[in-house]
Amino acid sequence: MHLPSSLLTTRVLALLLLSLMLAACGSDPDQSADNGDDNDTSEQTAENGESDNDEEEEPEALIPVEVVDVTRGDVFAAYTGSGSLEAFEEATVVAKVGGEVRSILVEEGDVVKRNQVLARLDGDRLRLQLEQSKANLGRLEQEYQRNVELHERGLVAASAFETTKYELDGLRAAYELAKLEYAYTTIRAPISGVISQRDIKVGNTIDPNAPTFRLTALDPLVAYLYIPEREFGLIKAQQDVSLTIDALPDQQFIGTVARISPTVDPESGTFKATIEVNDAERQLKPGMFGRFAIIYDAQKDALVLPRDALIELTSSTSLYAVEEGKVKRIEVKTGYVWQGNVAILEGIDDSARVVIVGQGALKDGSSVRIIGEEQPASAQAVADDSNTDEG
Repeated sequence: MHLPSSLLTTRVLALLLLSLMLAACGSDPDQSADNGDDNDTSEQTAENGESDNDEEEEPEALIPVEVVDVTRGDVFAAYTGSGSLEAFEEATVVAKVGGEVRSILVEEGDVVKRNQVLARLDGDRLRLQLEQSKANLGRLEQEYQRNVELHERGLVAASAFETTKYELDGLRAAYELAKLEYAYTTIRAPISGVISQRDIKVGNTIDPNAPTFRLTALDPLVAYLYIPEREFGLIKAQQDVSLTIDALPDQQFIGTVARISPTVDPESGTFKATIEVNDAERQLKPGMFGRFAIIYDAQKDALVLPRDALIELTSSTSLYAVEEGKVKRIEVKTGYVWQGNVAILEGIDDSARVVIVGQGALKDGSSVRIIGEEQPASAQAVADDSNTDEG
């Protein structure tokens, strides 16, 4: 059966209208509820995530440091100065008579004793003069003995006897002079020491008073320090002196304050201290430059640290001590400083471990890692987490 076209059109329009209405309001309530639950769950998960992030803190980075243990020792107070070493005694040996050098018995560097023979000169002429003087003296002594007998018997005039006596005294003096001149042909050491210079050779003909050798006494060596007068009450004789020599930087020598000048130079405002240094091994030489420390006081068995461990400010002196992986800043009272170390009088005890390198990056309570020591597992884990985060 064929429907009229107008009726068919009306039905199609009605179906389309119904479909639109169902599409507009046909959403599933259960599905909406499920979607709502999902949204709530997502929001809750986000909130929980934020809460977890708030509670989890970033691991603190460990600051690498070097530490030293406190030790005990003696720390000294000293006046320091510098100067050159000198020989305590030094002499130039001269020829007291002229002549040809026949033999030399010592060389430079030889150690000699006082009055030891160093060289000999040609003494033939002086020896003959000595023999002549001895003969004249013997002749006059015999004549004088005869005159004594005659004078006692009254057979010789008193004036003639006196003349003979004076002549005899003169010949005796001449003989002693000739003997002395001949002895001078043997050159001897006037002091004990070392031959530091030889000025003659075998075969040289030298004049009287010509230099032949130079002798230097090396034990002890001395140095003269000129000290400001404000130190006059501190420096005393017999105080110990520590000496370091530029030419021997790894060695330390010990000396003594031998003498203190009793006066102060008004122009320079200083007084002179004489330092004696004994060196049995002969390592020290005259002319060497050294630095002297005259020790006038000491703090015995004190707590000792390297001075580099201190943080020195105008109003305080402090250091960082390591305790259970963290540092604590402690103010301390210091004493004398000696050769890079300082005495700690108050603030720490023998068990302290003190930071010596790395203080600039620290503050009170900083966590640290001690260089060269194995870390505990917990500290290592924190360090690893920190390194991972940084990466």
